Amino acid sequence: MSETAQRGNAPLTFRRAAEADIATLAALVESAYRGETSRTGWTTEAHLLEGQRTDPDGVGAVVRDPKSIMLVVEREGATVACCQLEHRGPDAYFGMFAVRPGLQGGGLGRAVLAEAERTVRAEWGSERMQMQVIRQREELIAWYERRGYTRTGQFSPFPYGDERFGIPQRPDLAFELLVKPLS
Repeated sequence: MSETAQRGNAPLTFRRAAEADIATLAALVESAYRGETSRTGWTTEAHLLEGQRTDPDGVGAVVRDPKSIMLVVEREGATVACCQLEHRGPDAYFGMFAVRPGLQGGGLGRAVLAEAERTVRAEWGSERMQMQVIRQREELIAWYERRGYTRTGQFSPFPYGDERFGIPQRPDLAFELLVKPLS
């Protein structure tokens, strides 16, 4: 089935990732952020970073972490999106968010984010959701702002020299912390 056909109104299903999902999820995250495939969607980081975004070891660590949930999103049996949720005291962390590039822009990301927020409130009683976004990703930050997230002005450095996170194409990358109250 084509990506366009899958964009229809078929319901989404959400579940926790299992060991068997690791390779599929690593490939999904890579396809949404790096390489030529990522350029078909709007979430690409290929202009900022080359190399990998994650790998099966990184996804596996999240899947196996008792303080994390790797949420798998499926439509008609196909994995179409995912995200990492991590319990951090009264807050939760949202990361490793990926939507299949050909399905971006159709509301799927909004549905995943809403389910992620519902999940952390239900599972952990989280009061806020946190995330880190590369500060140069203005369009992506604006998308999160439209969903109630605010920029904090708190920055952390990009891990230059650690190719597990990619090969930077510019010297000024940094992450900005975004937060949203969930109550």
